[in-house]
Amino acid sequence: MNWAIIAVVITILSILLFFWRFEKAEISAKEIALIATMTTLAGISRIPFAVFPSFQPTTFLVMITGYVFGAQTGFVVGAMSALVSNFFLGQGPWTLWQMLGWGICGVLAGFLAKQVKGYNRKKFVLLSVFCGYLFGWIQNIWHWLAFVYPLNMKTFLATYLASFPFDTVHVFSNIVFTMIFGEMFYVVLQRFYRKFKVAYFK
Repeated sequence: MNWAIIAVVITILSILLFFWRFEKAEISAKEIALIATMTTLAGISRIPFAVFPSFQPTTFLVMITGYVFGAQTGFVVGAMSALVSNFFLGQGPWTLWQMLGWGICGVLAGFLAKQVKGYNRKKFVLLSVFCGYLFGWIQNIWHWLAFVYPLNMKTFLATYLASFPFDTVHVFSNIVFTMIFGEMFYVVLQRFYRKFKVAYFK
């Protein structure tokens, strides 16, 4: 049984499910324009940081979008950001897992926004720490299933331990971008949210 192929199929179905829900929702032209803008910003902003492994602003931008506009929009922006940026950085099987990872980060940020009032920087930072590691853990699943042999607990733990320094850099970048730009982006995006007056899914 090829577990890597099974995992890819499950990942594709999960992504398609989110996009299917998005397609069924009432979407205005303004919302589409916003999603395209934030997707482009999150995707392109990753490129200048490509020389610094795991240090990039994409996760922060996806999360702040989900935080303001809701889980569904957060997932779409996260998934499409991976697809867009990889047109420049290289497409491959990893793209699916990046789409899923960043999409989930956007969803979690949207869920957090429902539990707090306004911009709670402390909780947003804590979630960004978790998402930094979660994103890496999701990428490790593909690497372990596709490139590691044999598949057992020892190789599983070894794969995750090997990625820990890179995941920690990712976490550090999330904290840095959140502390510097978090409140500013929240205020700006909130203005768009009020101006559009669109009933976003949260």
